[in-house]
Amino acid sequence: MDADELRATLEDAGLSPYQAEAYVTVLDLGAASATTVAEASGVPDPRIYDVVRSLAEEGYVETYEQGSLHVRAHSPADVLSDLRSRATRLVDAADEIERRWERTPPASNEASIVTRFETVLDRARGFLREAEFQAQLSLSPEQFADLRPTLERAHERGVNVRLSIHTGPDGADDPGDLLDAETLADVCTEARHRPLPAPFIVLVDRTRACFGPHTASVNQYGVLVDDRTHAYVFHWYFLTCLWEVWDPIYATPTIGSLPAEYVDIRQCIREIEPLLAEGRQIVARVEGYATETGDRRDLMGQITEVSYPGDRGVGAEPIPLAELAGQAMFTLETDERTHRVGGWGAILEPIEATRVTIESADNRPIHLIYNGCCKSSSYK
Repeated sequence: MDADELRATLEDAGLSPYQAEAYVTVLDLGAASATTVAEASGVPDPRIYDVVRSLAEEGYVETYEQGSLHVRAHSPADVLSDLRSRATRLVDAADEIERRWERTPPASNEASIVTRFETVLDRARGFLREAEFQAQLSLSPEQFADLRPTLERAHERGVNVRLSIHTGPDGADDPGDLLDAETLADVCTEARHRPLPAPFIVLVDRTRACFGPHTASVNQYGVLVDDRTHAYVFHWYFLTCLWEVWDPIYATPTIGSLPAEYVDIRQCIREIEPLLAEGRQIVARVEGYATETGDRRDLMGQITEVSYPGDRGVGAEPIPLAELAGQAMFTLETDERTHRVGGWGAILEPIEATRVTIESADNRPIHLIYNGCCKSSSYK
């Protein structure tokens, strides 16, 4: 059903032509000023306030003051129950309203609840298409198949993609049977297998998140997030329950030379701490943001020390994730000054790193901790 049919059906349900025009426009906009609704819908400016207030009285929208009168679509539950009691055409209109309402992206710093998993999956595709540097996913093999083309394009753009692939008790016993290395090499940086049901989760660029309960859950709903604080909670759930404790089934092969790239400062600290203990001079490039202003930063310098709450002695390895759950940072010495660099959620550090590239670590053989295994390589 297109927009014209939807407006005509709403008129059949009792709305005036101006009310139908305004309501469909608000569904598409999500939230806007009354004047913006008037411009987008074609309702005359002198009439828009009466039209909006009448829609609010009937439960279609809600209004609020934000310098001027603003309007947003109300949860369509009451509207749907009325429309679905009518003829088949009105039922089609109700379904269209539901789709349009759930399709509206959450505003910045908001979380939305939706009723259809298809909406969650569609929003995940949109988030992944816009990803710049990082994506973390928990998904079943079937969901992987749905998102595979989008993941391939993100991986080609240089996005660091981590996949936690889950199966139920009747799933494959051997994680290597899930997907072959050639397939995974085209879509991700690293993949792990969880042989238990898990929620569907997509986290993108530390800000956006999609969540859906696992398929065996009795409660079917979805959560869409465009907010750093909420996304950070999902991130730690991903790390502790869906990532750290499960075995890798694929990791991007290393060729034994730098540069080495990290989007997770905690993984970076785990791997460079032994090098610092050996007295290596670690030169790194840090891309990120100034935590006070939000301005982009691109720094090059030498990492001189790392800091985290644990007290285990310099060079002890590997560092447990629990000891990195608090403040984890490193010090970067540049030509101009010394910088304290933190990772996702940095508050105390002036710089939040989104990508750390280790450019050099002396020219002698060194040992890196990679996925819990020690690998020797010659870095230049």
